[in-house]
Amino acid sequence: MGKYKLLFKKSVAKDLRGIPKKDVAAILRTFDVLAEDPRPPKCEKLSNREQYRVRRGVYRIVYEINDEELCVIVVRVGRRREVYSGR
Repeated sequence: MGKYKLLFKKSVAKDLRGIPKKDVAAILRTFDVLAEDPRPPKCEKLSNREQYRVRRGVYRIVYEINDEELCVIVVRVGRRREVYSGR
């Protein structure tokens, strides 16, 4: 399996601005892991959507996987109470 391309919704940049720098660094490392394997051992498929989530500390990364085009689309990054609410 090849390396997946990472794509980000515009709102992800805004999500990352409110997170402390040390946590952002850990989240960025998680993005690299998702590019190698979009379904790492601790990822979970969200039951009501065609999206997945992975935890990084107290933060959640919500993303979609397109296997045909080998791309991962990061949809949302934030704390649990922020990520799952419809914004």
